[in-house]
Amino acid sequence: MENKSTTASSNPARAGFSAWLKSVTGGILVSYEREKIAGILSDLIGYHITQIGHFDGGMLDSACRIRNKIELHLEEDGLQDCGCGVLANAVSLPFAAHSIDVVVIPHVLEFARDPDTALKEIDRVLIDDGLLVIAGFNPWSLWGLWRLHPVLRNRPPWNGRFHGTARLKHWLSMLDFELLEVDRFLYRPPFGQRSRMKRWLFLEKLGKLCWPYLGAAYIILARKRRIPVTPVKINWREKTFLPGASAGPATMTGADKLHHEREL
Repeated sequence: MENKSTTASSNPARAGFSAWLKSVTGGILVSYEREKIAGILSDLIGYHITQIGHFDGGMLDSACRIRNKIELHLEEDGLQDCGCGVLANAVSLPFAAHSIDVVVIPHVLEFARDPDTALKEIDRVLIDDGLLVIAGFNPWSLWGLWRLHPVLRNRPPWNGRFHGTARLKHWLSMLDFELLEVDRFLYRPPFGQRSRMKRWLFLEKLGKLCWPYLGAAYIILARKRRIPVTPVKINWREKTFLPGASAGPATMTGADKLHHEREL
């Protein structure tokens, strides 16, 4: 499927981030993430894999054992004359329920207006035991501290909402995902000059050893689990409900739990 029409972004912060990826610092981030995601995808098997969110060149080439690769470009990216992939919205994916084996979302949640709804939509399209790969920014890092600067916090990528791994783990657990792996990386300050970034390269090894949880970015690998429920035989001769209580739904799905918690 192709869409070559020109589109304007409905989310300037997201569109600015897409442009920032072409900068020196953005290019370093992309190279790290492409390498790490390639290490995850190279051994996976399945029929359909999709990447949600635009990166130049995409990240699905390494998924050589998965036949159908779909790049889904977000409307918020504001891409001009997009000549490949599918154009859609993160909270309304153009896929049937339980149809995708692997979903890759590089920095989608930072700029999503409703990140938990986006995760619920991904949960809808993933098959049971399907895999989700999330790339995100760590707020508890040097890059996270840059967001405190009165000027930088209005520029990409610092104008996005950085979600820590603890929050992501919580959201995923509410949707009954099993966390398989968390990889943190990038310990250098986000200097815009290539020479300065190269000068501070020694911090990558040092940071991994001394403060591994303070990497600027992370990759999360999670598996969608559906645990079958074994019916329990009820002795109806015993009193089951308290006086005045009414019967309601006995269970709540992971998506319902996340929605219920958000309303509270």
